[in-house]
Amino acid sequence: MNKAYASPPLTLYQQLSALPENLTGEIIDGELYTQPRPSGRHALTERSLTLELAGPFDKGRGGPGGWWIIPEPEIHFIRDTVVAVPDLAGWRRERMPDIPEGHRFEVVPDWVCEILSPSTLQKDRSKKMPLYAQFGVAYAWLVDPLAHLLEAYTLTEGGWLLIAKLKDGDAVTVPPFDVVGFALSDLWA
Repeated sequence: MNKAYASPPLTLYQQLSALPENLTGEIIDGELYTQPRPSGRHALTERSLTLELAGPFDKGRGGPGGWWIIPEPEIHFIRDTVVAVPDLAGWRRERMPDIPEGHRFEVVPDWVCEILSPSTLQKDRSKKMPLYAQFGVAYAWLVDPLAHLLEAYTLTEGGWLLIAKLKDGDAVTVPPFDVVGFALSDLWA
């Protein structure tokens, strides 16, 4: 007598790992979230912000250095169980002296940035911001390329505290990157 054996169901992380390259996956609150790769406007904002921060803070060119600024890292707050992919993340090098060899970042970042889009706005605000607070990310920025807006938050005992709300061409001198500034309008075009 032949018995048909069913394969065990894939774990959420196995499902995430099997996603096609045009999708990004995250595991938050026991659910797998997927979204397509960013739009051109989103990607331009991400690239522009990376350029503004990487020179002075990552490379030490015209600034203090001492940071790793990484676009779209796969952060494992709990290995293969709680996984987020912020648009940008930063680590102080004294906390994470070396970049991981593999694709999993298991050190909680000091700063994250989410670039808002109509399709991710709700998840970024209601799922990811509480997740970042729960695991002790010290600073979070939300950047909206459509509204030309940057909201900066610091983590306090009571949760996120809004420390800056900048618009259009305001000067960005906001912790943790307040030593070297740039014009917010540089992110839009």
